[in-house]
Amino acid sequence: MRPIRLGLAAAALLLIAGGPAAAWEAPPAKPQRIVSLNLCADELLLRLVGPERLAAVTWLARDPRASTVAALAARVPINHGLAEEILPLDPDLIVAGRYTTRVAVGLLTRLDAPLLELDVPQSVAGVAEQIRGLARAVGEPERGEELVAAMRSRLDALPPAAPGPRPTAVVLRPNGFVAGSGSLVDELLTRAGLENLADRLPLGSQGALPLEAIILGGADVLIVDAAPDAPPSLAGALLHHPALKALGRTVRTVTLPSRLWTCPGPQIAEAAERLAAAREAAP
Repeated sequence: MRPIRLGLAAAALLLIAGGPAAAWEAPPAKPQRIVSLNLCADELLLRLVGPERLAAVTWLARDPRASTVAALAARVPINHGLAEEILPLDPDLIVAGRYTTRVAVGLLTRLDAPLLELDVPQSVAGVAEQIRGLARAVGEPERGEELVAAMRSRLDALPPAAPGPRPTAVVLRPNGFVAGSGSLVDELLTRAGLENLADRLPLGSQGALPLEAIILGGADVLIVDAAPDAPPSLAGALLHHPALKALGRTVRTVTLPSRLWTCPGPQIAEAAERLAAAREAAP
């Protein structure tokens, strides 16, 4: 295992703390054997460096229901987030997520592996910072700027909302979780011309709500955060409740694949475009 580079260590600390991407230190040489332990890292890395410089990505990257880069990921070996899988690959950079593969990250940290951890941005500006920061860490700052510029261009091109009150919307995730103010989802709803109803629902806006509270909330648009072809699960059972189907008579129900905004990356622009289209079709 190669010793950790000071530049990468500084980048990791800045990222976890939410520091500015411009302050991340570029490595002395472009990493050539990069391993990803996180789906969101998979997506960004495949867009930044392509399959050629990736020694492994997570197995989730190949699932088109969860990943936006499944075709590219098919050209890269996969891992399941285990340190014993990673160490034999002799990586010169390992990218993990702040809340994932904690056992492996802990072991790799003790072994002084060249580790970089991605945070979870809660705004479009934060997404742009993270893209730029990771691009610097892999030696591709220009490519990072291209991704950010393309994302911002699509967001800026969203059709403006009509004068007057905006249609109200609520995002319903598995297990009844909703996304309230201060979240990336909330900003995307606002950019798409929708008013997030979550903060006006009872029992708070960031946790799980009973289905009755969501139904009685009176949203104009109900956004189901799931893929239509997702495998059955107890967490997703609520999304198929007959009461939600009955809402379709009076409420515009939109199914938005979770892969478009589960990870903070350039694909959030497509999520915003679909939300804007739902606003135009709202009752």
